[in-house]
Amino acid sequence: MNVTIKEIKNLNTLLKWRGEVVENVFGVTATPELMDANRRYYSEHINNGTHIAFEAVAEDSPAGCGAICLTEELPSPDNPSGRCAYLMNIYVRDRYRNRGIGHSIVRRLVETARELGCDKIYLETTDGAKSLYKSIGFKELPGIMKYADVHNSES
Repeated sequence: MNVTIKEIKNLNTLLKWRGEVVENVFGVTATPELMDANRRYYSEHINNGTHIAFEAVAEDSPAGCGAICLTEELPSPDNPSGRCAYLMNIYVRDRYRNRGIGHSIVRRLVETARELGCDKIYLETTDGAKSLYKSIGFKELPGIMKYADVHNSES
């Protein structure tokens, strides 16, 4: 299958994909408040280059998406540049799954992050997508923790 991966800068396209990802990955409909927060995020971060989004097109139709959130941390032995790429919003529509599109999206994200000098590239995943990421070279990391605020039941 011929797949084209192209950068997305159009705010409406970004928000459409984000709403679809929230619904299909998180299992909830995005509230107007969440979408407004996403609109503000995209407006700032697409313009300053700290968020780069891509869309996969197959059979002349949008098939999936993925993005990179660029940050910087204190350089360390495992990240000498201090540049980090958090891969996010990776999603392929049901009818296009298991056809290599997810693989194409993630490869493009990794290539772009490397071109931008990122020594640390990471993501969060579902159990169902682990094999995809492992096939590209991602490894599970022990010792990662996430703060769960006892006052916030959604953490």
